[in-house]
Amino acid sequence: MRFFTPSPLHHRLGLVCLGVGLQHGALPTVGPRTLDHHAAVIVNSGTGWFKGPDGRRTPVTRPSLIWLTPGTPHHYGADPGTGWDESFVDFTGPATTTYTELGYIEPDRPLVPLADTAAPRAAVGRIVRAARRGNPLLEVETGAAVHELLVSLRRARADIGPDGDPVLQALARDAYQPLTVAQHASRHGMTPAELRTAVRRGAGCSPKDYLLGIRLGRAKELLAATDLPVAAVARRVGYDDPAYFSRLFARRVGTAPVRFREQQGRSVPGGWSDQVPDPDDPPTIGP
Repeated sequence: MRFFTPSPLHHRLGLVCLGVGLQHGALPTVGPRTLDHHAAVIVNSGTGWFKGPDGRRTPVTRPSLIWLTPGTPHHYGADPGTGWDESFVDFTGPATTTYTELGYIEPDRPLVPLADTAAPRAAVGRIVRAARRGNPLLEVETGAAVHELLVSLRRARADIGPDGDPVLQALARDAYQPLTVAQHASRHGMTPAELRTAVRRGAGCSPKDYLLGIRLGRAKELLAATDLPVAAVARRVGYDDPAYFSRLFARRVGTAPVRFREQQGRSVPGGWSDQVPDPDDPPTIGP
């Protein structure tokens, strides 16, 4: 176990790591106690139990995540007969509020089944490696790894398939069609309220914001990489009214589409590619 005391300046980065630990075996029980910060306990193997504020004992089987949130009483431990292998990370910072609003941290769901712990354990491993004595980049490296940990835990949830949420996939596929949220919901045999719940659970935002993010991302690509008029760009991403699109773009991006093109537009010989290169196998550039 290693524990850290980041400075007030490091707290302004949004997230700071307060401690990390790797433990296994027949470990002593934890609590009852209440923390003043967040902690993620990743159970990689073994079995145990967890008690929240209601005092009810819930079995814990691997792989699982135990969320410990500030001000919430908790009590947990490994079964004496089996023990368990756990990793824990203590963290805090103003960004925890936003991560909670986005659904990455779930105070009302302290025990989360995971599909796999490989990616979260890799993030914990980065914290462990950064925790070497005398590392001048300790606070920044461990804080960055906490961001990575929260993303990997979100992706590792057992209720999310390896290819992501099918509802979100379908919305992304149909994002450029001029459909209302109600029409999208109808396509999936859902009410608008059910669609909002599904998207909030899967993406941490409303269907409207999810679709808007996809549309504006594509609009930026078209503005930067093509000479299409703004009206044509608007139609390509699902807006028949170019004036409305321009107002929406300016409000969300902070600058008008024409100004964005002036800042980002560039000509590429042969045109732009829509293929994302594999970082492990980059394209070869000839001599």
